[in-house]
Order: sequence, then C-alpha cells, then structure tokens
Amino acid sequence: MMNFSTAVARILTAGMLIAIAGLAAAQQAYPSKSIRFIVPFPPGGTTDQLARLVGQKLTESWDQQVIVDNRPGGNTIIGSEALVKSPADGYTILLTSIAHVIVPSLLPTPYDAIKDFAAVATIASNELVLVLHPSVPANTLQELIALAKSRPGQLNYASTGSGTINHLAGELLNIRTGIKLQHIPYKGAAPALVDLIGGQVQMFINHPIAVIPYIRSGKVKAISISGESRLSVLPQVPTFSEAGLPGFDLKNWAGVAAPAATPKAIIDKLSAEIARILNLPEVKEKLVGQGMDPFISTPEQAAALMKADMAKFVRIIKTANIKMEN
Repeated sequence: MMNFSTAVARILTAGMLIAIAGLAAAQQAYPSKSIRFIVPFPPGGTTDQLARLVGQKLTESWDQQVIVDNRPGGNTIIGSEALVKSPADGYTILLTSIAHVIVPSLLPTPYDAIKDFAAVATIASNELVLVLHPSVPANTLQELIALAKSRPGQLNYASTGSGTINHLAGELLNIRTGIKLQHIPYKGAAPALVDLIGGQVQMFINHPIAVIPYIRSGKVKAISISGESRLSVLPQVPTFSEAGLPGFDLKNWAGVAAPAATPKAIIDKLSAEIARILNLPEVKEKLVGQGMDPFISTPEQAAALMKADMAKFVRIIKTANIKMEN
C-alpha cells in the first residue's frame, strides 16, 4: 500500500507537470489576443513611427492586433512604469530608446531600468554627426579641438535638451579632449538647428537625417561621425576614429522590452519575429528613409547593450557633473 507521504509527493508532482504543460501550451499559442505596445513618447515622432511600423508587421504575421499606446511624459518614466506594472505575459511590451538607460542616472525612477525589464530585441540605430556653423575656422576635428583649446569656454554646442544623447556627446567630447565647450539646451532639434544655421551656436552633434539637407546646402559643415565606418550618404565625412579620436562610440538606438518575469519562450518568440520583420526589404527601406539602420539582436545581446550603455552614460554624467530636474 502506498504510504501517505508517497501519495502526496505523487499528487504534487502530477500538479507540477500539469501546470508546466499548461504554461508550455499557453506559450506555444502566444499570441492569442491583442498586444499593447507602450511608446513613452508623443505620437508622430521617430520612435512612435518605429513602434507603428513593427506593430503593423506583427499584426499581419500573427493575426492579432498590436495596439500602440502612447504614454509620453516624465522623460519616458511614465511609459516605462506602466510596463513594469503590467502582467508579465507578453501582452504588454515597451518601445525602449537610448533614453531608457540615460534617465535613471539623472532622475529618480520608480523602477530599476535593468532588473525590472526583459530586453527583447533592438530595432534600429543611427550614428551621430558633428556639424559646425560655416563661420567656425575649423574644417577637421583636430582643428576644432585646437581652436577650442585656444578659446576655452567661448565655443558652444546645441542639444535637443539636457540629458539627451547629443548633450552627453558634447560632454564626452569635452572629457576625451580636455576642451571646454558650453552646452546650450533647446526644446528639440528644430530650434537648435535654427540657431546653428543662424550662427547663435557654433556646433551640434545630432542624427544624420536631421542635418544632411543643411550639409548638402552648405549651411553647416560636417566634421566627424560616430561609428566604425563612414556613412554611404556622407562618404566625405570621416569617423571620429579616423579623425584621431578612437572610442567615441555613442550611437542612438531603439528596441523592445517586456516586464522582467515574462517567460523566456515568449521573449524568444517575439525577438525572432522582430528579427524576421527587420529583414523584410520594405522595412529596411522605410528605416533607411528615416535615417536609421535595421539593428537586429538577440534578447541577450539587447540586454548586454543596455547594461554597457548605462555604464557608459553613468561615467559621462558623473564626470561632467550633469544635473537635471524632472
């Protein structure tokens, strides 16, 4: 006769097997309902367009509606917190950006930007190009560095706001070269470009698509670009490494994350499908048209990128003593 403890053990084992089988079946059937895609930015911007592009393709391939939910405000904190508070079942995901790993070093957040999120994939990336007003008497990066050293604190650079990647790029340039450029924050790229073209600021480090028309018209001149190789659309512009400043490897990117406890099988399925979408010719064409490159990664690679970039920005923010109010 089976003793009591053996019977209990068998019942528990059977229960566990049923639960595991049920979980496996649920994950295999994923997705079986609509998915909410949180975007921590207002509608209409580049990140919003990325989410809608990927969301539409996910809807087409899975026959389940992907609903973009814009949650702007709080320097992406509002949207990110909404994800963390959502069930970890794969039916709520978040569009992440470089801001996700910058903001926690500048502002208190109600979450841990690494531990509370499961990286799913990266979607797109773009390099940063340093442009000058034509009146600046420098045509190379080394000439600019020499000029800035001869005029400490007299040259300034624009950014799209305190704590943004182009702000931190300017501070990294200060740190790496020993120069002292003055930071002038603007509320977005448009007003910054207006003042750059007008000569009120001397330089700007920004996404290529925003400045290429002005480079081609001669209203600004490009000095260097981040990344490992030159851009095909700006073949005349050397990389920072070529210009004598190796390791200036800041890059803007966007990706997808889910709540930390989301089952790995669901994370992997989402990641694989996003990778397939990014390989579609029409998706590549749309990304390139927006000045970005498809950026395919595994969940593990995306998580490693988040950690590495967070550590990088922490060093810049601490060294430059950058402060920001919410």
